[in-house]
Amino acid sequence: MARERRLFSEEFKREIVKLLGQPCASKAAIAPDLDIGANLLGRWCREANVDAEVPGGQEKVSLQEYEHVRRELAKVKAERDILKKALGYFAADLK
Repeated sequence: MARERRLFSEEFKREIVKLLGQPCASKAAIAPDLDIGANLLGRWCREANVDAEVPGGQEKVSLQEYEHVRRELAKVKAERDILKKALGYFAADLK
């Protein structure tokens, strides 16, 4: 016997995705309570562009953003190292 296809409102989906963003909330724990599949919850999260396993419902970081932050970090570390060397050089002149 096939189950009749159920339709869910966009507001309902948003509320569930928001609920998944709470600490200690997981798709596997929430899905049985709602009588829906965990895969469906995962699809709703992907459609909302949210990682349901990240507390607080933070948005996923794109690969481009990650690479940009990684390059920026490398630049800041290089600048820090240059300043350390300059400080050592000028401190030696004071002695």
